[in-house]
Amino acid sequence: MANLGYIQLNRTCNQKCLFCSNPDNGSILDYKQAKFYLDDFANKDYQGVIFTGGEPTLNPILNQVIKYAKQKGLEVRIITNGQRTADSQVLNDLKNVGLDLIHVSVQSFDPKIQDYLSQNPGSLKNILKTLVNARRLNLPVNINMVINSFNAKSLDKNIQFFLVKFPEINHFVFNNLDPEMNRVEQNKFVVPKLTDFKNSLQKALETLVKFGKTFRAERVPLCYMADFGEFSTETRKILKNEERSILFLDNREDPYRVQKNFYYKKAAQCVDCSLKDICAGLYAMDTYYDSQELIPQKIDKQIIINKILNG
Repeated sequence: MANLGYIQLNRTCNQKCLFCSNPDNGSILDYKQAKFYLDDFANKDYQGVIFTGGEPTLNPILNQVIKYAKQKGLEVRIITNGQRTADSQVLNDLKNVGLDLIHVSVQSFDPKIQDYLSQNPGSLKNILKTLVNARRLNLPVNINMVINSFNAKSLDKNIQFFLVKFPEINHFVFNNLDPEMNRVEQNKFVVPKLTDFKNSLQKALETLVKFGKTFRAERVPLCYMADFGEFSTETRKILKNEERSILFLDNREDPYRVQKNFYYKKAAQCVDCSLKDICAGLYAMDTYYDSQELIPQKIDKQIIINKILNG
């Protein structure tokens, strides 16, 4: 099982993305606290840790905790907006202390859209510098993309752009927008409809398969995954009985949560769906996402199960 731990190193950021699910609250983790959670991950025989935020490169302990995590035998990744790592020395230092992989968050190949969504002029320009820096360092990169109303109909174009410009990138992650945080509450217009991204996601996934790339999609119900149900993050974790631990730096009741349940809500028509047992369902159903958009499927679920469990 590929269990991973997530640690928010800080809740400060150098962007103000309109859809941010973990917006700035000023919280910063110190080295002693970080070591405690890293020890816990290692003791539970987790595969690795993902440092996130906020923007983790803004926490001065990042290099220290990467080095410590490696000493504990953990694979180390960060999720970054690619602004500070546009400085080649910053990324070089991270790799030298043991960084294994960098997840770069980017929402559009169109600089106007990317810069607007991030509320940061020059955001895309810096992201492209980060990707060039990673290439020079031979540091593996994953592209993380939040599906929102501004890119929902152009996901395939985004993928084509990065495949041409950066063919060395082998893995892409699509996260359907998490609307249940206060930044989205202020900007409800960024929430997509499921039907808005159905066609472009299908084309994007077809293109990735054609080019031999790997990918995952999170918070996307299986009826919107077409022939690619085996790439659903939740379905994979459900079938492989995986878990993930997440440290949040906020005031929620369970700031350190071990997530073992990957099911959301199901609509009435889901009863007739052949995939109901292995589909997570719809996140934020009937508060932000419309259950009427769910479409019962007649696909043999065993096909998806076999693809996941047999590699």
